[in-house]
Amino acid sequence: MRISLRLLPALVLLAPASAQVPPPDYFPADQVLADLLREALAEHPDLRRADAAVRMDEERVPQAGVLPDPTLSLGLQNDGFQRLQIGRMETSFYSVAFTQPLPWPGKRALRQQVAALAVDLSDATRVRVQLGLEAEVRRGYAALLLVREQCRLQAQQALFLEQAEALARTRYEVGQGSQGDLLRAQLERTRLQQAVWSLEAEEKAAVAVLNRLRQRDLAEPLATTASLADLPEPMTLSPEAVEARSPELASARATVKQTEKQLELAKLDRRPDFAITAGLMPRGGFDPMWQVGISISLPIYGRTKQQRAVAEHEHHRQGQGSEVDSVRTLLRQRTEERTLQVGALRKIRDLYREGLLVQSEASFKAALAQYESGRSSFPAALEALNGWVGDQAAFLQTLAQLQAQHIALAECALGPTPPVSGGTLGAASIAAGGAAATAPRATAKVPGKAQDSGPASMKM
Repeated sequence: MRISLRLLPALVLLAPASAQVPPPDYFPADQVLADLLREALAEHPDLRRADAAVRMDEERVPQAGVLPDPTLSLGLQNDGFQRLQIGRMETSFYSVAFTQPLPWPGKRALRQQVAALAVDLSDATRVRVQLGLEAEVRRGYAALLLVREQCRLQAQQALFLEQAEALARTRYEVGQGSQGDLLRAQLERTRLQQAVWSLEAEEKAAVAVLNRLRQRDLAEPLATTASLADLPEPMTLSPEAVEARSPELASARATVKQTEKQLELAKLDRRPDFAITAGLMPRGGFDPMWQVGISISLPIYGRTKQQRAVAEHEHHRQGQGSEVDSVRTLLRQRTEERTLQVGALRKIRDLYREGLLVQSEASFKAALAQYESGRSSFPAALEALNGWVGDQAAFLQTLAQLQAQHIALAECALGPTPPVSGGTLGAASIAAGGAAATAPRATAKVPGKAQDSGPASMKM
């Protein structure tokens, strides 16, 4: 009896980084996954908060280009303290003055450009939240499919153990086998129940993760219509495509532009600002007086103030230029690592499909047939079963980590590749009287599972 498992695809279909609403072809053909993505992108509070931050910065752009608020001054000038002399003395009057500050030409435009680039920075943060949220949903969905695939594999394992127990009982009843073989088969079936409960807990945890991401009750059931074999072959991204999508790289570049504008503004701050004043002074029965004036700020402390500000922004610009190079280099490294892992995992996947799984199943069936005919021992049959389960489980893990690498490529993450985690499968213990063992090939780390280290995120 063979478990047919085809290749596992990646779930890599991403919206453009600048899109507020994903286009129609953003969502995958798998309806369950498409619904999960829609709900998560519509309901998750982190994404709503990031959207609000973008809108908040957008509101600051027009403010930055407006003239400073004018000043209205009201006054009274009077001769003596005995009584009001307005209309009696020519030097007594009311005053109404209006003052409008005027920055040096070009300052307002630069301030508006700096504010506009702040929108780009907050939008890069929003894109990172969106990409991270989408990757979490896709990883969680792949993990759920992996655990349910493991459950089906465990059901096959239980069926084989049931057949082995029936065979051991038949051989014992006709005097060709030992009572120890029968007891051993019963023991292994009992031990398998531990792994069943473990996988059930893993499945509930995977469902809870997806429900949290879509803001549902954690215990709400989640039916899946697909298996790992039903998912399409994933696409890959070139280093140039990853760089074009990376919010960290976009943020670093926007920061460089913003710093350049701040440097220009700091240089303009060495120029004086102006203020125009116009006033009217009614004098009662006398003709009113009026005044017009202009004031100019004097940047006399430029050596210790404006010049220092220019130097500050120049150092900042140089540092941000280095940040762009650093982010680009790390991003290319991660892309290269993941591309190499994808290539290796595909070869391992094909090796499993084209040879190892067939050979492992044939070996197990042969061992079981030899035990049935009395030419092999029962522990040898258990060892073969253990190998078959381990190979099947390792194949699933290989497919899952291939999926993880594709998701990380599309996420454009600078940190290590998060694995797609499943449960563990129980396997028949070979040592007589030994504790239940876990199939080493079912839990061993396979190529593609992240072992590297590095910064999980870059400051924006």
